[in-house]
This record gives sequence, C-alpha cells and structure tokens, in this order.
Amino acid sequence: MPFDNVFGAPPSELAELSPHVRQFSPLSPGAERLEEAVGLDNVAMLAPPGAIERRAVLAMALRALQPGAPLLAMAPKDKGGGRLAKDLADLGCACVESAKRHHRICLTRNSGDAEAIEAAIRAGAPRLSETLGLWTQPGVFSWDRLDPGTALLADHLPQFSGRGADFGCGLGVLAHRILASARVKSLLMVDVDRRAVDLCARNVADSRARIVWDDVRRLKKPEPLDFVVMNPPFHDAGRENKGLGLAFIERAAEVLRSGGACWLVANRHLPYEAALEEKFRSVAPVATAAGFKVIEAVK
Repeated sequence: MPFDNVFGAPPSELAELSPHVRQFSPLSPGAERLEEAVGLDNVAMLAPPGAIERRAVLAMALRALQPGAPLLAMAPKDKGGGRLAKDLADLGCACVESAKRHHRICLTRNSGDAEAIEAAIRAGAPRLSETLGLWTQPGVFSWDRLDPGTALLADHLPQFSGRGADFGCGLGVLAHRILASARVKSLLMVDVDRRAVDLCARNVADSRARIVWDDVRRLKKPEPLDFVVMNPPFHDAGRENKGLGLAFIERAAEVLRSGGACWLVANRHLPYEAALEEKFRSVAPVATAAGFKVIEAVK
C-alpha cells in the first residue's frame, strides 16, 4: 500500500510512497510538525539513530495515527534498526519485523500504550540545559554538550562589524559570541533543522538576529554580507559527505561582499583549503586543537 505521510526519507525500495506525500521531518524545510498531527491514515518513517529522539518520534507518530492505522518504521541495522522492535514494544505495540537491504523494518497497527507514549514524547521534548545554559532538544546537533569544534571557533572569532550570517546556527552558541559586538548590525541565522530554529528563538533574544529554517544550499541570496561564520556539516544520513562542507563554502563566497570574511571550523582531515583558495583572495589558518582547525578566508 502507498503511504501518504512520511517522516524522513525511507528508501523507495522499502516503502511505497504516494506521489503527494506529506513530510513531517524537522530536517525538511517547510514540512509539517509531527507533534501537532492528528488523524493520520498511515505513516512511513526512517527512524532517527538517537535513542531518545527515535522513541519520541515513534511515540508522536503513534499518537497522530487513527486507531488501527499502520506505522511502517525502519532504520539501518547499525543506526537504531536493531532497537526498533524493542522501542515499539516499550510503547505498547506488537509489530511484524523483517530485514532487507541492511535495514530492520517494523510494521505495527497497534495504537500503543497512551501513558508510555506521552512519557517518550516528554523525554524528547525541549529542555533547558544547565551545562550549556541554552534550550536544547534530543536530536539537534550536539544537543547535550558543547561541540569542541564550535567551542574552538567561538574562542577565536574577532569582534565583527556590519552584517553577517551564521550558516548552520544550531542552538545559537556562535550567535551569542558574534552579537556581543555592538558593531554588528544584523545576523542572519540559518539551519536546516526546524527544532534548532525553534530553540534559537528562545536562546537568542536580540533584535539584530533573524532566524530562518532553510537549507543553506538553497537559501535565497541576501544582500552582500560582511562576514559569515560556520561549522559546516560533513555527514548526510549518518555517512561522511565532504560535498556538504564544500557547498557551504561556495554559498559563503556567493553572499559575501568583496573584502568580506568567512570564518569556519572543520575536522582537520577535511580538505577544504583547496576549495577556499578557489573562491577567496586569501586563506589563512587561525588555530588547531583537538582534531579541529579554524580558517579565515577573505574574499
């Protein structure tokens, strides 16, 4: 049967999808919110790898479905698939489990245990982190700790001025450092994760910040900027993809004015210098520590 409602990107060979599906993943800009959905006829899901997030998403799908409606959940065996059946059992659902193309696949038509479902949703909800001093949520990048790359970049950023952007803004850690400068006129904050954008709205109380849920690669080009900061992602669906970082670099070069600066942090092994040298007038290493490198590139 074709599924009309989808969370994430289940492989087409494992789930038959309707031509006009409703997307509910927070990583798909413009998607609907699964936590607000009601009365769904079906859901097909590529379940997230993180345990807390995965159980919360399964619980939200079960709560959104009509009684007896099917939930088809799958995940790679090494990225949560081996736990799917147990997760569903803990939510009060028996399921039919199968394996194909290195995925575990679970189909259930049970409505689940309402108390267990609500408990899983609460466990995956936003919370104020005493460690970070920020609102955070399971599933968001580096949600339970300060990412060392971001910390290194924050420690070396200059006092910016003018108009800038934070590509892949996450929880807003870098934004706090940037907006500490009174000379910054505006900061465009962009993230592909709707949850991060929602959290930034709580974490960054500054009228100079504009927070946007979008994919940096498809972002509408703003007026020329004076600076861009970024900790570009290099994993896609759990697998290393250097192309993501290269796309961020290209986008930064497109939006910066002549003389504008791009500050980025990356894992040491990522070969970004050649791409930067193609797009920028000067490229200089700033710092290295704990397997990370900070680079300044001037257009």
